[in-house]
Amino acid sequence: MRSNWLNPPEWTATETLTFPGSVGGPWRRYVTEPDARGVGTVRYPRTVPKSPEFAAKLKDRTLTKLYNERPAWLANAHTKLDAAVCAAYGWPATVAADDLLAKLLALNLSRAGSAAPAATDDPE
Repeated sequence: MRSNWLNPPEWTATETLTFPGSVGGPWRRYVTEPDARGVGTVRYPRTVPKSPEFAAKLKDRTLTKLYNERPAWLANAHTKLDAAVCAAYGWPATVAADDLLAKLLALNLSRAGSAAPAATDDPE
């Protein structure tokens, strides 16, 4: 949804850049038909504006601007995503933000094999 807002299909097109690359390089996920040495053809899709007019409009579309405006469709999508994540972990969808962060920290620490840090009033 964010991607479609940032780069509306009616304003953009996809062009494919083609150049040599290796399966061990930074373009590895785009390498096709590598030879025995791991060198193949990179086929990198990139989004470009369909016209200079659209290019100018696209410059005004940023994630910062989107989240500052926080349109209803974005807020609804985040609400649904938050509920799905809570359901996946078996937590109530109405868990408070501070409780959610505490739960996530505890979960991450347990998976890392660490204990939760002790609460202290000492800033050091």
